[in-house]
Amino acid sequence: MENTPLKTNRMPYFNRYQAMGRQDLEETQRLRRESESSDNPEHDCISLDIQRHPERTNMPSPVMGESEDIPGLGQYDDFQTIDWQRDLARDRMRHRYIVKHKKDSVWDFIKAAHDAWSGWMCLFLVGLVAGMVASIVDIGTTWMTDLKYGICPGAFWLDREQCCWSSNQTAFGLDNCSQWLTWPRLVGVTDESAGGYIIAYISYVLWALSFASLAAILVRMFAPYASGGAIPEIKTILSGFIIRGFLGKWTLLVKSIGIMLSAAAGLSLGKEGPMVHITVCIGNILSYLFPKYGRNEAKKREILSAAAASGVSVAFGAPIGGVLFSLEEVSYYFPMKTLWRSFFCALIAAFVVRSIDPYGNEHSVLFYVEYSKPWIFFELLPFILLGAIGGLIGTVFIRANIWWSRYRKQSRIGQYPVTEVFVVTLINAVVSYPNPYTRMSSTRLIYLLFSQCGVANTDYLCDYNRNYTNVNGAIESAAAGTGVYTALALLFLALAFKIVMTIFTIGIKVPAGLYIPSLCMGAIVGRIVGIAMEQWAYHYPQFWAFRGECSTGDDCITPGLYAMVGAAAVLGGVTRMTVALVVIMFELTGGVRYIVPLMAAAMASKWVGDAFGKDGIYDAHIALNGYPFLDNKEEFDCTTIAADVMQPRGKAPLTVLTQDSMTLREVVSILENTKHNAFPVVISRESHFLVGCVLRRDLLLAIGSVRRKQDDISDDSLVIFNGALQGNASASSPVKLRRILDLAPITVTDHTPMETVIDMFRKLGLRHVLVTHNGRLLGIMTKKDVMLHMSHHQRTIPSVFH
Repeated sequence: MENTPLKTNRMPYFNRYQAMGRQDLEETQRLRRESESSDNPEHDCISLDIQRHPERTNMPSPVMGESEDIPGLGQYDDFQTIDWQRDLARDRMRHRYIVKHKKDSVWDFIKAAHDAWSGWMCLFLVGLVAGMVASIVDIGTTWMTDLKYGICPGAFWLDREQCCWSSNQTAFGLDNCSQWLTWPRLVGVTDESAGGYIIAYISYVLWALSFASLAAILVRMFAPYASGGAIPEIKTILSGFIIRGFLGKWTLLVKSIGIMLSAAAGLSLGKEGPMVHITVCIGNILSYLFPKYGRNEAKKREILSAAAASGVSVAFGAPIGGVLFSLEEVSYYFPMKTLWRSFFCALIAAFVVRSIDPYGNEHSVLFYVEYSKPWIFFELLPFILLGAIGGLIGTVFIRANIWWSRYRKQSRIGQYPVTEVFVVTLINAVVSYPNPYTRMSSTRLIYLLFSQCGVANTDYLCDYNRNYTNVNGAIESAAAGTGVYTALALLFLALAFKIVMTIFTIGIKVPAGLYIPSLCMGAIVGRIVGIAMEQWAYHYPQFWAFRGECSTGDDCITPGLYAMVGAAAVLGGVTRMTVALVVIMFELTGGVRYIVPLMAAAMASKWVGDAFGKDGIYDAHIALNGYPFLDNKEEFDCTTIAADVMQPRGKAPLTVLTQDSMTLREVVSILENTKHNAFPVVISRESHFLVGCVLRRDLLLAIGSVRRKQDDISDDSLVIFNGALQGNASASSPVKLRRILDLAPITVTDHTPMETVIDMFRKLGLRHVLVTHNGRLLGIMTKKDVMLHMSHHQRTIPSVFH
């Protein structure tokens, strides 16, 4: 038998049949016949599981003498990679059993119906809760942000706009709201006086320090995983990695409160990225109400992918963009039914937000634009230029932020996270207050930059030499006044400040997203370019590019559109998104007419950014933190084979278990002296013909369960993974662990190209593969081995990682 070559790669479970004895083969055939003729659910599970044993982790044992159900089998320890194939096979087996027996009784029919709609019900609840939480976060953030400037004495729980509703005085540019009192006015000092300015300045800084420090303390004491934007970690989790507590209830609570505090502190961050983390936490918690998803890590990730889509939906009011974001950016496993369910979840979440209307603009989007003037074909050139600028800004930001994050890890700064937050907030508040464009919140600044100048606009940006004779008429082109040039100077300073502060802010220990800072930087650049183009068209209307379009006297250039395109360009340069970015932008603003300019800028931004490095900010942070993430969009070209990467190499011994000749003492010794997460099972020490594979966690749980339930087990008991007991000289009973043995492990030959092996790890979601030669086991290759090999043999490594 040992001299017979085994065709392991074609039919992996033939290894088992050729290696097993006749008695065991007859037993298997008998069990198959019994299961086919029986309605016993135990036998039915055996029939469905006859080709792949690990799926029987929650089913009764088919062989007399084997252990009962073992709690914890099929689950994973912290910081481990899930076995996608095993979990999906377990779910298929469970589904087949339910379908087969749904006509047996009314109760079985109800269980089958519940199984069919449980996914939709779970995502309905996720969307419902996500919409409510997002609305609370938006309302709370607005109230805390306004608290830095003043208070509503009659009702302190109202923000400035709500406080002024009673007197219909909601024009923020005018200090004519008698219901709202700024801090200087509250103590009897006018806002225009020097004392009033100093009081307002100090109040702004103190409130910012209080909010940021409280957020940092909450994160440090109760939920360390609540810091940052968490998109890199979510991508890693959705790829099959386990991080216990990252999506727990404490993280959800602290993240929701912390993002309100950190955003209200005026730091250069946004709440949109953390909103994705919040909704994924909601999806994880609610999935446990439905065991189909709560007990199966692979199925749970379908819920988490849909929850991520609802996060973008509630953050930006962009349900379709949320689905595309989940598909393009964060999800690893995204079947068609997950696409439909993601759309449904995003729809429910958007509906809830629209019903509550936290933005107060009746559009359920963050930056709704009122203009719809068509763009000129010549404007594609400045749009592409904005895309190139966005790609450059994104590249500079990624490299600088990664450098600072690495330095933070390696220096003593990382040991004092609360102090770091305090210092960054102090610098941010002190420097930002004198400039009105950095003093105001980033969302309000973006809205101002996106807006079109009209009669009601009193900001410096709209200080043109115009006479509005007809409020409803077209806006005529005009020369820029002194206020516009003052605004441009302040915007240049704001741009430099935003870039620097965002580099140091992203990564501190408070909830922080980078969507809003990226949009803000891009909107500033776009508005500056837009004003330049507008003045060019005004002073040279007969230029060939403007002739016919700008010669009528109407304003043919819309600076707000340039701000919108610039925002998309910088966000694309930072994240490297394309399709999802364009959809999010036109949903975010309601500017469907401007899809082509947004597409041109997004593509130019990605091309320029990719020229300096393929990784976006999320992938760069994944590499920096060393997360086990295999990007299925990344290409890998090499000439190595599996034998070059497998462990062990050379003459080093391979740790294996035998199917029926090792004692319990020997097995426990191997577990104590090694840290491997999986052990191949072979026929014998002399013959390394492969039988199967067993996981370390399952082996520990099974041995512990057997020792608790059987009194006649000793260290000299034989451990039987497969085959029949031929004879036992010991008085102790054997330990039968057949049910935890994977008889169909994924195997490759030693000459399999590494490109093929890497594709298998990516597309099948593998934890490890076994390497054989003519049926004999040679070694094992884990996901970590593959990632190390890719990093060592990558032809072009971005300098950001060095």
